Amino acid sequence: MQEYDYVIVGAGSAGCVLANRLSANPHTRVCLLEAGGGDKSPLLHVPAGWAATFKNKKFDWSYETEPEAELNNRRIYWPRGKGLGGSSAINGMIYIRGVPLDFAAWEQAGAKGWSWEEVLPYFIKAERQQTHVNESHGADGPLYVQDVVDKRPIQETFLDAMEEQGIPRTADFNGVDQAGCGHYQFTQKNGRRWSTSSAYLKPARGRSNLEVRVKVQTKRIIFEQNKAVGVETDRAGRSETIRARHVILSCGAIGSPQLLELSGVGDADRLSALGIQVHHHLPDVGEHLQDHLLCKVVYGTRADLSINREVSGARLIPAALKWFFARKGPLTTGSAPIGAFWYTRDGLEAPDIQVHFASGATLYNNAGKIRAMAQPAMSAVVNQSRPESRGSIHITTSNHRDHPEIRANYLSTELDRRTMIDGMKLLLRVFESEALADSITSRLSPAEEKGNLSDDALLDYIREEAGTVYHPTSTCSIGKVVDENLLVKGLEGLSVVDASVMPYVVSGNTNAATIMVAEKNADFLTAHVK
Repeated sequence: MQEYDYVIVGAGSAGCVLANRLSANPHTRVCLLEAGGGDKSPLLHVPAGWAATFKNKKFDWSYETEPEAELNNRRIYWPRGKGLGGSSAINGMIYIRGVPLDFAAWEQAGAKGWSWEEVLPYFIKAERQQTHVNESHGADGPLYVQDVVDKRPIQETFLDAMEEQGIPRTADFNGVDQAGCGHYQFTQKNGRRWSTSSAYLKPARGRSNLEVRVKVQTKRIIFEQNKAVGVETDRAGRSETIRARHVILSCGAIGSPQLLELSGVGDADRLSALGIQVHHHLPDVGEHLQDHLLCKVVYGTRADLSINREVSGARLIPAALKWFFARKGPLTTGSAPIGAFWYTRDGLEAPDIQVHFASGATLYNNAGKIRAMAQPAMSAVVNQSRPESRGSIHITTSNHRDHPEIRANYLSTELDRRTMIDGMKLLLRVFESEALADSITSRLSPAEEKGNLSDDALLDYIREEAGTVYHPTSTCSIGKVVDENLLVKGLEGLSVVDASVMPYVVSGNTNAATIMVAEKNADFLTAHVK
């Protein structure tokens, strides 16, 4: 049995931040636990390697939802990072903060101290911006943020098409106004993925007061009365107890509610039915799940305009060499190099849809792995920025190795269905713009033979094709499960610090906001947890 000041469960987007910041005090002993492995694989550093990590058990937990009623009862595959850096090691790397409206909603939900003005300093603190120099961006943080390296003429053509549909260009989605179209920025350093493991954990690994343990799965939190005093872990079937003055869960929107319930913290009736001794009745654990839902449009194009041929077969070799020696070429690309935030209707305070565009298109093969389409193609997806639909994540057994039950409840409200239909209409109009007329050959998805699609036909297509943007949040929400300082309500010595505490999903990709949450809470823990 060993004792620390802090034990952090989960070395993902938030856990690596906390490990760095809390161990900065040489008198504070920190233990960081990660159920996955290390971060040595090239797939975790080559930006385009994200496609090869999907359904790879070494890097991905490979969750899936229960059959989704509004998506033709399909199960939706949910990748989640497994290993140092967590999902920041396998994500699309797009750096988006969200909008002030998001954080005003957080405050209204009980997150006092989380207004835009109060969180902005922590976005700035984290950031090492490589392009924008102004009071809204940081230049000295550990998280490198840089422009897309592999810029292509077709990207500019697609931006022209969006402008043709009334979406103006913007130089910075994280500036004063999110609305517009333009190039995304990636969490990269010189064309290399820059996960929180690279940004935060690696610089701290040499500290004698920080211990990092991998391939250690946490079974439960240990309590004495109402205070968390440590965790029980499982490594290769061997149990061990690790004690700490303060326990921090940074297991993400799936893992954190799962571990709370395994430890007897959650809805009493639900836990009792599973034979779990109830330690603290907290019925909102695992509830209020939110995620972004996307739907795609795919068009055929000329071979010289599609990235597909450059990342397939023997052509992948020169692309790999170009990345290895120069950090350039198609392998520097994340999920989408350009996109937009825009409105589906008038009167909105902030854009309600997001677009991602890539000069290629992918399919899932029979093993569920991503591969490039053989046909030259380009694709774009649209998602609703602030969905109303809420779901849940709950354990169904008392075994810590069993995946919990995920119910996203996508498209369960009329607003969500209407927004996705209108977003798809906008995306189809963009592809039909004059600017793209010489660049596309045919509409592949939705199939061209379906002709002009009615609202009902579009909704049918969405039900058949829509999937996750990989942004689950809100299962341990501030105001519901944790207080504004991310301390679990009704208990002592226990925090949750990850995307699960967001009262609402932010308007955009969630990684930057997750890092901000950890930066902000590290300051609180350093100042108040003694």
